[in-house]
Amino acid sequence: MSSRRRKFALAVITLVVTVSAGTSWSTEQAQQRRAGRDVRQETRQGSRHTKQDCRAANQTSNSQCRQDKRQTKQNGREAARQIKY
Repeated sequence: MSSRRRKFALAVITLVVTVSAGTSWSTEQAQQRRAGRDVRQETRQGSRHTKQDCRAANQTSNSQCRQDKRQTKQNGREAARQIKY
């Protein structure tokens, strides 16, 4: 009887440790995903402003403004990847 209780207690302890380790890992992953999303959302706003400022300045062609916007978004994606991975 004592042996069964020890095995059961050991199984319960193992289960608790495993679940708690998995929970902290998933919480960390969720925080990283959230931070990456926040960076991408901020980047979208920044790229819109970049294109609007480019058009307002009227110094470059529309295609150049599009390229500036794309580059701004690409930089934001890279920043989000750095956070996520």
